[in-house]
Amino acid sequence: MSDRDGIFAGDDPFVIARRWLGEATKAEINDPNAIALSTVDPDGLPNVRMVLLKEIEDSAFVFYTNYESAKAGELDSAGKAAFVMHWKSLRRQVRVRGTVTREDGPQADEYYNSRSLQSRLGAWASRQSRPLSSRASLMAEVAKVTARHGISPSRPPFWGGYRIVPVEIEFWADGAFRLHDRFVWRRSGPDAPWETTRLNP
Repeated sequence: MSDRDGIFAGDDPFVIARRWLGEATKAEINDPNAIALSTVDPDGLPNVRMVLLKEIEDSAFVFYTNYESAKAGELDSAGKAAFVMHWKSLRRQVRVRGTVTREDGPQADEYYNSRSLQSRLGAWASRQSRPLSSRASLMAEVAKVTARHGISPSRPPFWGGYRIVPVEIEFWADGAFRLHDRFVWRRSGPDAPWETTRLNP
């Protein structure tokens, strides 16, 4: 039996990540696709926040946000990011580090149009990460954009996706007596082959 049989089985880390997320979708009460996204500002000071992962592609992880937000500025500036997905119900987590590019084309349009009308209008109304005088002023802005864009708003030019292409993916599963199972896939670049290593807990 291979050292990676069972929940770690497979040579493609994206296949494993999709399988784990599928299992978490059946077990987690809320937001199984939530990730803690880590960035750094121009001074190198780390920042972290929760966002929702929307797709695991064959070679990347995709999420969406406001391009004028603090996170977007840090993503564009550094061109690199990391995140962790943690599922308490399964006692597993996935850690990812890699390079970042924007997803600002038809795929972003398709995802935007799949959202609820309220979420689409909210994307127009929110000046994400900027000071807000009151909730009432935010709701007034929602009313304005609703009157302006109606029931079929197009994707805002300042809103779209990011694609993280990893150079490292680590899978962690809880073990008895804190003797956890950890496997890491590493590569020197997005086109390089993966090397897999079992890590001490």
